[in-house]
Amino acid sequence: MDKTVASAAEALQKAGLKDGMTLMAGGFGLCGIPENLIAAVREHGAKDLTIISNNAGVDDFGLGLLLETRQVKKMISSYVGENAIFESQFLSGELEVELTPQGTLAEKIRAGGAGIPAFYTPTGYGTLVAEGKDTREYNGRHYVLEESLTADISLVKGYKADKSGNLIFRMTARNFNPMMATAGKVTIAEVEEIVEIGELDPECIHVPGIYVNMVVQGQFEKRIEQRTISK
Repeated sequence: MDKTVASAAEALQKAGLKDGMTLMAGGFGLCGIPENLIAAVREHGAKDLTIISNNAGVDDFGLGLLLETRQVKKMISSYVGENAIFESQFLSGELEVELTPQGTLAEKIRAGGAGIPAFYTPTGYGTLVAEGKDTREYNGRHYVLEESLTADISLVKGYKADKSGNLIFRMTARNFNPMMATAGKVTIAEVEEIVEIGELDPECIHVPGIYVNMVVQGQFEKRIEQRTISK
């Protein structure tokens, strides 16, 4: 089955993107972000979105583009630095933010993709993170109940895909992308290269095509957030 789509805009149209949806967006900082799909969401104009992502990009790139156009109602994230627009909208009450410890966020997404509704973790016990949540003690240690996360649409960035949607990621650009691919009702992957079915080594595939609904080939800037070099 050929899952390739001609453009990011067409993929979002087929996925039924509309106001009020929950989207997952892969990436860590600016590494491995689905930048073409994010730009297409901006052009689409869908509003009141809930975005699940490790962070919110920067002011002029990545998810920062959606904050700039005020399309995001709520962010579920673990890190919100590097973005002045995010800060101003949060402080003014325009943007709702649910901060989640990074490991817990990853597990909430993984659990959502695995069909696990909730799980107990010791992370956050005794802090604001645990307020209003069920807690239990196991073997002398306290745990917090965390509910899993799923999305209407998952937007992920891969290195290479075949036409049936099998994905390969490159190095640290893998980050949150594989687990998000499993946790979306509809998953769209943008990749650097699309090959014929059968060309990928089955032993090297990180996400099976069964989790991927559409594949788009994109052009990427591959920005570096903070370039550090020796003198």
